[in-house]
Amino acid sequence: MREILQEIVGTVLFFVLFFGIGFILNMLVKTTWLPTWLYIFVVLPIGVGYFWKPDLSLLAFLGVFLWPFLAGIGGALASGWAIRSLRKNGYKMF
Repeated sequence: MREILQEIVGTVLFFVLFFGIGFILNMLVKTTWLPTWLYIFVVLPIGVGYFWKPDLSLLAFLGVFLWPFLAGIGGALASGWAIRSLRKNGYKMF
């Protein structure tokens, strides 16, 4: 039960973390989808390379790390959509 709770909390934290980082990066750099591309090309390879262990099967790896990684990409995408809608509605500072 404790492991499931940790998985849920970790997934929510990944979403919030990458939404916040993506939102701030979008405001500073003024690009909409840069955080998503950075996540795909930087965070995923580093995360898979760091957490992969040779004695761990692919199914076990995906079972543990798939949801936080998907939540991270979801947060990066959500930050892009949020910035895009704010710009569309006339907020010039974004």
